[in-house]
Amino acid sequence: MRARFAAVHDCFHDLFAAGRETGAALAVRYDGQPVVDLVGGSTRPAGTGGTSRASGGSWRPDTLVNVYSVGKPVAALCLLLLVDRGRLDLDDPVVRHWPEFRTPATVRQVLAHTAGLPVFPVPRPTAALGDWALLTGDLAAAEPEWEPGTVAGEHALTYGHLVGELVRRVDGRTVGRFLAEEIAGPWRLDLAFGLEPADQRRCADLSYGLPDWPVTTLGVPGSLRERALGNPAGCLDLAVLNSPLWRGAEIPAVNLHATATGLARLYDGLLAGGALDGVRLFTADLVAEATRVQYDGPDLLLASRTRWTLGMQYEEDGSWGMGGIGGSCAWADPVRGYTLAYTTSRLAGFDRVEALVDALHSCL
Repeated sequence: MRARFAAVHDCFHDLFAAGRETGAALAVRYDGQPVVDLVGGSTRPAGTGGTSRASGGSWRPDTLVNVYSVGKPVAALCLLLLVDRGRLDLDDPVVRHWPEFRTPATVRQVLAHTAGLPVFPVPRPTAALGDWALLTGDLAAAEPEWEPGTVAGEHALTYGHLVGELVRRVDGRTVGRFLAEEIAGPWRLDLAFGLEPADQRRCADLSYGLPDWPVTTLGVPGSLRERALGNPAGCLDLAVLNSPLWRGAEIPAVNLHATATGLARLYDGLLAGGALDGVRLFTADLVAEATRVQYDGPDLLLASRTRWTLGMQYEEDGSWGMGGIGGSCAWADPVRGYTLAYTTSRLAGFDRVEALVDALHSCL
């Protein structure tokens, strides 16, 4: 099997040799079987300002790293599991389950990024990242930026609080605890929202590919993107991202910490219709609805045409999944029959994973 995927191995190692990568992992499952599982580089690149002391700095198969928006579909799946169990309906008004919520949006619109709440409405300091009640209260009282359902705009930081509060209102558990007990545990996935101290010690420290990465990522001052990513403060700041505050809090839109293997296994379970290693969590009908395009049109935050499913992006080649700012990605390709996850600590562009995908497709 290694010989068949030698081009992928070579490409992965070339990223490090060329200085394009400093710490990363790649996992690919094909036809339901693991065919690529690679790690490389350091968990503590110079200049990160981080606190990780994992394994002497060498990236290991169990190294966790923050994957930004790759976690959005994971948060969505927690709520979708409750939908699958009949605890709520996709077309329920959010207010039915969250009485303080003022925006006339449905559960489906929240999941598909069309609810009109892509920005936390009240300026908050970094410390607010650890105050779930404060931020969900802000969202409940907010006026939507557009009429729900009329257009999409990625809910960059708010998505996890909207989805997670619905999980909490319906089930009683936080989204992090629900994920651990209902999905990650049964499917043996190494990923989590809100890490305990022992797991924080397994984290790789993030680093900037270029010094101006935070500025270029925020975009034009005053734009929807800048307002969405800039509040609460600190979501692009290494001193925050590599801190116990960030790693221990539940910020489900952007702070999933995961291994590549865990993410590839998750998508393999979805690709198989909701079952992994003989453990069924989702019905095939729910997976079909969750991966169906719900919105196809302009995304006001991404400034491009986007096809949103219930928590994922759908691509022209039929694949579905999510990338995160900084370069981490995870998705399923039903046409070619594989799932892939790439996790990186070097915050840069998607050219690395694009090179790996070209190599992978040449092997299939």
